[in-house]
Amino acid sequence: MTFGLLTRDNPHLSRPTIGPEEVAKGGENAPVENQEIALCRASTCTKGVVDKVSSYIEAGIAPATRRAYQSDLDHFRAWGGSVPATDAQIASYLADQAGVLSVATLTRRLAALSVAHEALKLSNPIGSPLVRATMRGVRREHGVAQRQAKPLLRDDLFDVLSKMGDRPKDIRDRALLLIGFASALRRAELCAITVEGVEHARQGIIITIRRSKTDQEAAGRRIGIPFGRTKWCPVNALNRWLSAASIDAGPIFRRVDRHERVSPDAMSPEAVCLVVRERVAAAGFDPSGYSGHSLRAGFATSAIQAGVPTLRVRAQTGHASDVTLGRYIRDGEMFIGNAAGALL
Repeated sequence: MTFGLLTRDNPHLSRPTIGPEEVAKGGENAPVENQEIALCRASTCTKGVVDKVSSYIEAGIAPATRRAYQSDLDHFRAWGGSVPATDAQIASYLADQAGVLSVATLTRRLAALSVAHEALKLSNPIGSPLVRATMRGVRREHGVAQRQAKPLLRDDLFDVLSKMGDRPKDIRDRALLLIGFASALRRAELCAITVEGVEHARQGIIITIRRSKTDQEAAGRRIGIPFGRTKWCPVNALNRWLSAASIDAGPIFRRVDRHERVSPDAMSPEAVCLVVRERVAAAGFDPSGYSGHSLRAGFATSAIQAGVPTLRVRAQTGHASDVTLGRYIRDGEMFIGNAAGALL
């Protein structure tokens, strides 16, 4: 566990609010998972059982979520809050921070506080009428539409690909963009693809995703990518990159330095975002609004525009229902049968 994490929205919180001694005790100011471990220690658990509980609890919470919750609790305590908290205290915190922090950040703060209270088997004030009414007012006064990545649509992707050269980095980025688009993977999932996780079939390739944002228990998911009907075939682009970089094991999408040397290490999710923006800008598009998620959004929107049934789109994207796919459906069908088109 790392102590003294800075909250992204308040860089002035430069000192840790808890220390190793308090974490070891599992007190109310300890991280959420340590609070749960403390409950085990307070029972009849042996040391060996406590150690196992500790490892399983940590494995059950995604590292990014664990860091985010710890940051949220640190910020609440630095403000003057405590756990357990009263509904009046949390409502005051929301009122004081409204306009300073985004609505999305405050919503996550409430989630972290809720988890902390549940872990300690305390009465949870988050669902109280006072807190809910305060948050409802905050949303009305300060709510803004959540920023969404601009989709890199099929035809725009083809324009971007046509402006790329044949250096090793170009070959890698071409494969990255095409596989990212065709698989509709999130950027972290894209970076995690390995040679061992790609199976070649007569119709194309099958990529096995061992773990994802919505699959924290690592049940796994298999995604098929067929051979393309255009010159921009994702399977051929991937094979060309593997051959050019002599990659026969390990991560597929690797870092390439300025001297065109291929690293054995995988690219970072942040690097995918930079590649998308760099390539979009090189093709003459305004890069603002584009990100690593633009490939996934572009696939879903383009597929809807092409008339692909939502069930088949979700089979590729992994969305659980049409509700979660909703914004792509709305964007994709915006000009299909548009009433204004029949009148003007």
